[in-house]
Amino acid sequence: MIPEEQRNIKGNLLPEFPLALRVLHVIPSLSLQHGGPSVIVRAIARRLAQAGVMVDVVATDAEMAGRMSVPLDRPLVEQGVTYRYFSRQTRFYTISLPLASWLAKHVAAYDLVHIHALFSFSSIAAAVVATHYRVPYIVRPLGTLNQWGMINRRPLLKQLSFRLFERRVLAGTAAIHYTSEQERVQAAALGVPQRAVVIPNPIEIDSHALERTAGQLCLRYPQLAGRTVILFLSRLDPKKGLDLLLPAFAKLLQSLPQAALLIVGAGEQAYVQSLQVTAEQLGIADSVIWAGFLAGDEKLAAYAGANLFVLPSYSENFGNVVVEAMACGLPVVVSDQVGMHGEVAAAAAGVVVPCDVDALATALVQLCSDGKLRQHMGAAGARLAHELFAPAAVTKQLLAIYDAILHAPAPISYSNEQSKAMAGQSKI
Repeated sequence: MIPEEQRNIKGNLLPEFPLALRVLHVIPSLSLQHGGPSVIVRAIARRLAQAGVMVDVVATDAEMAGRMSVPLDRPLVEQGVTYRYFSRQTRFYTISLPLASWLAKHVAAYDLVHIHALFSFSSIAAAVVATHYRVPYIVRPLGTLNQWGMINRRPLLKQLSFRLFERRVLAGTAAIHYTSEQERVQAAALGVPQRAVVIPNPIEIDSHALERTAGQLCLRYPQLAGRTVILFLSRLDPKKGLDLLLPAFAKLLQSLPQAALLIVGAGEQAYVQSLQVTAEQLGIADSVIWAGFLAGDEKLAAYAGANLFVLPSYSENFGNVVVEAMACGLPVVVSDQVGMHGEVAAAAAGVVVPCDVDALATALVQLCSDGKLRQHMGAAGARLAHELFAPAAVTKQLLAIYDAILHAPAPISYSNEQSKAMAGQSKI
């Protein structure tokens, strides 16, 4: 952290000090239990640091069912990035007064603030403090403005919060960072100011680790040997379409009894138990494996041991796990509500279906019964993942947008193609 005496009254670095770009990332939680957002923030921060940016990340200690075991209000340096965690006082809105206090004292030292998520105390606090010190900020909504979430996640409370807080936060942004064109379009329907930048999430798979874990899945679950394994890997949440997947899988088993469904992920205990009861009622419990939350090599082993991947979400602003699956060479079946379904269809990397049990079952039967089709789509998906979602390409786009914000006289708005073009012109 730059000492107070090294900043001028507006918090800008004084001329005699190095003018390296300083970016602060703010997110409610960095717990891996919260899925893709936590992983992606770390990936973004790490790559920005490698590009020469001075990157700090602040978050609360919130976890899905408790608190992270991390030191509080202390810098932790990992791979060139400084992380700080602060205690939360409530689960609702993840309120953290220590985080707000730290932001009030230190935001002025940064050139830019990158806020991840909305409908969260940390996002509001960061936007308010950044506005006070005239530090430009970007908001990455993380799908919180998607239609499904606005209708199905405490709709009355969300509408009230949106009118009182989120609309003001968005109105003050230098840019709104969407990860897919579908996410941008759905946000536009809410009347969100279109200072839009569409930049995908960076996805990277360690190919050597993937090879090393090949075969480990069947060692852990011998009952999968010789079966066609369908992998679902995500948070276990109502929006993920598991209510479609379980009956669709039951239909699949009628014609292909050798199939197996591997469900990887964690969720609220009551919801997970309801899913398991549904599997029993459908008569498919013996063919469904509930692996729980997996990370690291165990997660890679699930990708390496599967034959295809499925994500029938009702709402998904991007779909990190879909890109991960493609990078691992798996064909994918996704709903048309997954943000990057258009890229999947265009590349013939999988099958895109509506949120419908019969359509999903048909797609699963098609891929489970055709090994050559799986191989062809898996290869196409691997090319797509490495060409469009490689961390280096995404980092260039982010750096180009940061540069444009810091040098533009007015708020900006770029299409996906414009931001890619700018990235191509970047010197980084």
